[in-house]
Amino acid sequence: MDDLTRRLISIGAILAPALHTFTDVIEWLAGGFTTEQLWLNYLAFLPLPIILVGLYAAQRPLISYLGLVGAILYGSAFVYFAHSTQFALTENITDYSALWHRLGSIYTAHGALMVIGGVAFGVASIRAGVFPRWASAVLLAGVCLNLLLSFVPVPEIMQTLGTALRNAGLIGMGWSLWRAGAMSGIDE
Repeated sequence: MDDLTRRLISIGAILAPALHTFTDVIEWLAGGFTTEQLWLNYLAFLPLPIILVGLYAAQRPLISYLGLVGAILYGSAFVYFAHSTQFALTENITDYSALWHRLGSIYTAHGALMVIGGVAFGVASIRAGVFPRWASAVLLAGVCLNLLLSFVPVPEIMQTLGTALRNAGLIGMGWSLWRAGAMSGIDE
């Protein structure tokens, strides 16, 4: 991976998940969706498929094909989640519960793809050992927490905690990739 690509993927892996977490905080503080929050959320979701494939590529050749499958599934889920954000904007959906009620099983299916992809990518990344294992473990913990909380009636803020953990794991991977590029200072 050349230096420019490494830097772009690392910046994206830091900024997009951070923006996503920020939009969750805005949503929580506002008590639901706002137009501005949804647009920022959309901007956070758009690059995630490319970022995940880039994080996979940055771990080559040490990461297995399980990591590629995981990156593709996780990223594909966010293609749909970006669509669902646009749907919320155009249909004036007021909060996450109303969005889930309108989209139902299709939304849930993409949530399942995100969980399966996140677990596969997290496990493959831990095994590869390219990024700090804590970053991959935090991503896994967030995905598993989101899965667990989907079966338990808890306030939406609890799902936000799982999302924040997932995002912290991706940010950790992005930071590690940035530091690796800064330390090497050479193109491959």
